[in-house]
Amino acid sequence: MCPMPNKVTFDTVRKIGLTLPGVEVSTTYGVQSLKVDGQLLACPAINKSAEPGSLVIRVDMDRRAELLEGDPATYYITDHYATYPSVLVRLSKVNPDVLKDLLLMSWKFVTSKKSSRKRARRSR
Repeated sequence: MCPMPNKVTFDTVRKIGLTLPGVEVSTTYGVQSLKVDGQLLACPAINKSAEPGSLVIRVDMDRRAELLEGDPATYYITDHYATYPSVLVRLSKVNPDVLKDLLLMSWKFVTSKKSSRKRARRSR
């Protein structure tokens, strides 16, 4: 018997993301997204340069380079997203465990940026 094909959707992303502290469902450019204190964590890739069924996930540029090099079948970038600290993820290529790790990585990136901005404001 063949195993069921992996079917990760944004619904899966939302369910996993909401287990992280402070994560809320919001909208970004008219699509459902996940945010922490108003900062984007992840959303469906809606720019026409992205492949259908892709997720944009915020990560630092070094981690993005590692993901792109380590698994180009799953992770990619287009010119539109190249200047943003993010990576595109083919949802058809990830399982929920990998997705959980990616969302945690993104959460750490977004929340560490937020706290460094707060520290910068307090030191003024």
